[in-house]
Amino acid sequence: MAKTTPPVDDDFTERILDVDVSAEMQTSFLEYAYSVIYSRALPDARDGLKPVQRRILFTMDQMNLRPDRGHVKCARVVGQVMGLYHPHGDGAIYDALVRLAQPWTMRVPLVDGHGNFGSPDAGPAAMRYTECRMDAAALAMTTGLDQDTVDFRPNYDGKESEPTVLPAAFPNLLVNGTSGIAVGMATNIPPHNLVEVVQALRHLLKHPDATLDTLMRFVPGPDLPTGGKIVGLDGIRDAYATGRGSFKMRATARVEQTSPRRKGIVVSELPLAVGPEKVMEQLKNLVQAKKLQGIADVKDLTDLTHGTRLVIEVKNGFNPDVLLEQLYRLTALETSFGINSVALVDGQPRTLSLHELLTVYLEHRLQVTLRRSRYDRDKAVDRLHLIEGLLIAILDIDSVIAVIRRSDDAAAARTSLMEIFELSEAQASYILDMQLRRLTRFSRIELESERDRLAEEIERLNRIIEDEAVLRQVVGEELAAVAKQFGTPRRTVLLASSGVTAATTAAPLEVADDPCWVLLSSSRLIARTPAGPDGEELPGGGARASHDVLTSRVRTTARGEFGVVTSAGRLVRVQALDLPQIPTTASAPNLQGGVPLSELVVLEPGERVLCLTSLRPDSPGLALGTRQGVVKRVNPEVLNRDAWEVVTLRDGDEVVGAVELEDPDAEELVFITSDAQLLHFPASAVRPQGRSGGGIAGIKLAAGAGVLHFGAARAGASVVTVAGSSSALPGTDTGSAKVTPLDAYPGKGRGTAGVRCMRLLKGEDALLTAWVGPSPAAAAGSGAPVELPAVDPRRDGSGQPVAQPVEAVGWRP
Repeated sequence: MAKTTPPVDDDFTERILDVDVSAEMQTSFLEYAYSVIYSRALPDARDGLKPVQRRILFTMDQMNLRPDRGHVKCARVVGQVMGLYHPHGDGAIYDALVRLAQPWTMRVPLVDGHGNFGSPDAGPAAMRYTECRMDAAALAMTTGLDQDTVDFRPNYDGKESEPTVLPAAFPNLLVNGTSGIAVGMATNIPPHNLVEVVQALRHLLKHPDATLDTLMRFVPGPDLPTGGKIVGLDGIRDAYATGRGSFKMRATARVEQTSPRRKGIVVSELPLAVGPEKVMEQLKNLVQAKKLQGIADVKDLTDLTHGTRLVIEVKNGFNPDVLLEQLYRLTALETSFGINSVALVDGQPRTLSLHELLTVYLEHRLQVTLRRSRYDRDKAVDRLHLIEGLLIAILDIDSVIAVIRRSDDAAAARTSLMEIFELSEAQASYILDMQLRRLTRFSRIELESERDRLAEEIERLNRIIEDEAVLRQVVGEELAAVAKQFGTPRRTVLLASSGVTAATTAAPLEVADDPCWVLLSSSRLIARTPAGPDGEELPGGGARASHDVLTSRVRTTARGEFGVVTSAGRLVRVQALDLPQIPTTASAPNLQGGVPLSELVVLEPGERVLCLTSLRPDSPGLALGTRQGVVKRVNPEVLNRDAWEVVTLRDGDEVVGAVELEDPDAEELVFITSDAQLLHFPASAVRPQGRSGGGIAGIKLAAGAGVLHFGAARAGASVVTVAGSSSALPGTDTGSAKVTPLDAYPGKGRGTAGVRCMRLLKGEDALLTAWVGPSPAAAAGSGAPVELPAVDPRRDGSGQPVAQPVEAVGWRP
């Protein structure tokens, strides 16, 4: 079939233009790049705002959404901005609005948001669900728009006008920072502290040629809204000098005892733009890839009350300080921030130093203040002109009324008034519009006062306009007022270095199985402290006066086990790794860093912990004494259980004292009863029994008496006894105390009644507390030390009054 050619439209062919593709691409790309650079991505160096941000604040100001008004739907604001000024899509407008309201993004938020505005890990709710209004700081950015302080330009369709820049009463670009990616360039400026930046600006007002070192005395570095730490200041100085540099942001984290058995790393502040969920996801991936060891669990306990709290539990046996350094290296707990201070200056993108950023803003504020002063001066002059006309009319009001009454119309009346009273057209028109109530005598007084006030105001404004020094002073005072209103203390800590020593970096991740002491205090705090490879004494030496006294100790290793003997005759196995390690000071270990033993050992009601013991098979074994005077030596026996009985108790009996023997041939077992009887005999006099044995007779008790203390001691030990009233409430009777050498008491055979160890005074009917051992020390119920009297060599002497009730007696290393 023959192919027919349709007729050619001559008019259509005439409209076809041949265009070179490369030229068209170049032109279109340049136009696109220009639009992105100047209309979207880069902020103005004067107010620190991108066009969309500026349009949002201007629209909210026009809608009168002030801090003292109610919130409105964000969708309403977005629609108004898009319809009038920013026809680039509601998504971009809402994203910019949300950022202005996020306190973890903005150092000084400009929008007061109500609803779900997201988090560092998650986006906000849809704009139909959230509400907003201007924050107080936004008023400082827009105040003066109606005073001819800035230029306006037509909007995209020419039907409305918008400001080219906001008056910006504070340096928003430095305070809140910015980030944006344009075509062929990008900007990234961190937030700073408002008070510090204002101090630098005020110094620069007086010293325009200030050096960088001088300015950095006021602005030492960024101040991130999320706090944290900045490590390394050299990059910051480079950025302030050239506009480009970098620094490391590090989370604020510390090692804490997160549970009775474990330590953990608690993160309370995160780097900028890093959320807890991001860190948790990185930790999960690192653990699964076996690139990170020692993490037992991760919990995000962040809430509105306590703020950020990310808890990373560390497995027993791992060094939390070394693990924290690995987390800084492998996760977002430490990230880098690259500073690229690019902003628009006179419509052109420039990379600015700190001095230039401050100078550009100051020039803007000087110009804004000058234009505002001129505007206010002109308004005041116009008003003064009218007031002077009114005063002329009031002085001869009868003539003014007569002129008006005989005039044919308003134009004739205006002309007559101008000719007769030598008034201007504006004055005459104002008099014609004047209300009759303004013709009273009191109104004349008001007008004269207003005239004088306007004259003073005009004179003040003329000084600002004509004298640059006065202008700079006004700008400085206004900046100081803004800093006082919106300034907050610095949140970010600046560190010249990470503070990590080579020893910490080289330290092994897992805790070594080094020798250690496990210590138990009178307030039942327990902890471990390093011990030397030899030597049986605790490290350090001297008195411990900061907290309670020690009542038991046992030597083991960091990965070893030890036992806890209770008043129910049980021995409970405990892992040393479950205990917090406390440092050894120059004086002695301080158990304030310990944990309550009740959190490690489950006790029955009324059951008490008496002592610590080793689980070594070569140990000489335990010695126990009961309330009813039974004594028992227990052969060392370690079972494959968490707990087992070491003595069979009679009904109503309980263990009152237990001690691990070191050398039975050199040690004495000591009973002290409630009726002030003391008996001691060699430990070798008691035959060891198996754990199921019930013990043998230790001391003979008088009717109604019971064993108050049982222990073991060597030659040179001291006996401490505290007497008082048995009917007094616990912790209320201070009583009297006596310290006597054990050698003052003669030894008696096992099963006898012993000898009297203290004479009871009037009002005292029993011993309240007793103890035997070296270097005695007493503590009150609060753990505060109680001073004991001097040593009394009399074995049956009376005691000396003490300042506080003695709750426990122990020893000091």
